[in-house]
Amino acid sequence: MTDGWQLHAYPDPAIITLDPRFEAIRPPMNAGLERLYTGCRWSEGPVWFGDMRCVLWSDIPNDRILKWDEETGEVSIFRKPSNNANGNTRDRQGRLVTCEHAMRRVTRTEHDGTITVICNRFDGVEGKPLNSPNDVVVKSDGSVWFTDPAFGILSNYEGNRSHPELPTNVYRVDPHTGRASVVAGDINFPNGLCFSPDESRIYIVESRATPRAIRVFDVVDDGTRLANSRNFADLGQGSPDGFRCDVHGNLWCGWGGSPELNGVAVFAPDGTMIGRIALPERCANLCFGGVKRNRLFMAASRSLYAVYVNTEGAIGG
Repeated sequence: MTDGWQLHAYPDPAIITLDPRFEAIRPPMNAGLERLYTGCRWSEGPVWFGDMRCVLWSDIPNDRILKWDEETGEVSIFRKPSNNANGNTRDRQGRLVTCEHAMRRVTRTEHDGTITVICNRFDGVEGKPLNSPNDVVVKSDGSVWFTDPAFGILSNYEGNRSHPELPTNVYRVDPHTGRASVVAGDINFPNGLCFSPDESRIYIVESRATPRAIRVFDVVDDGTRLANSRNFADLGQGSPDGFRCDVHGNLWCGWGGSPELNGVAVFAPDGTMIGRIALPERCANLCFGGVKRNRLFMAASRSLYAVYVNTEGAIGG
């Protein structure tokens, strides 16, 4: 559905080069933005399923996960209720991993459709309940990393109003023991997170920093611990949310802050913003997909957008 949104002629003026390095990876001159669907309340957490040729993404306030079919272009309900699902990813066995606000947990959907709880408390069954897991990634060793701000319990709009019982931590769930450990406990409302292609670094959004920040850490001790926290880039007036890396280590970030900034910001590994994709809505999160992993899917406020790019998403992203 277009809902009054206007397609542009080629080259699409919504694709903006800020640094010559963007020219090698930006969408081709005859590729432009497409709005695949609109009608959500708040779109989040897109994930590509190549075996089903579809994108799943969350519509948090409507308590559903939607499915866009690449072959037909049709959108259907994949799961409702979704427990106010937010971030989604796939593990290395191809299973869906989901952050659920309402149940305050991270789950895995098994191949037979059953649901396994990965984490819902910190420090075992006697521990305190999580706040509202927000975004999640799975490392190549099978460990599950997720952020746990309190957005889903601040009101009844995206979850159930409640009081936080834990700090807003970032957790790692060990693939062998299932035990969760805090890998970052000093981030004020952590949000999106993403590994670099070689998994030597992890990027984490600090939502309640002033101004909002992207923190970058070194991944140390055989991938079990984080060290050397620092700011990744000068974000200006922009506001990052969820993101993914391409195979070259460029960081493609859901972006907002004002109507002029809404869309996607692209950073080189050195922290320089090299390009932008302007959208009529704030972009919350994104993923790479398509047969060649060269199609960028963007969950933006009420809609799902896509554009072909001249790079590929990193494995695991």
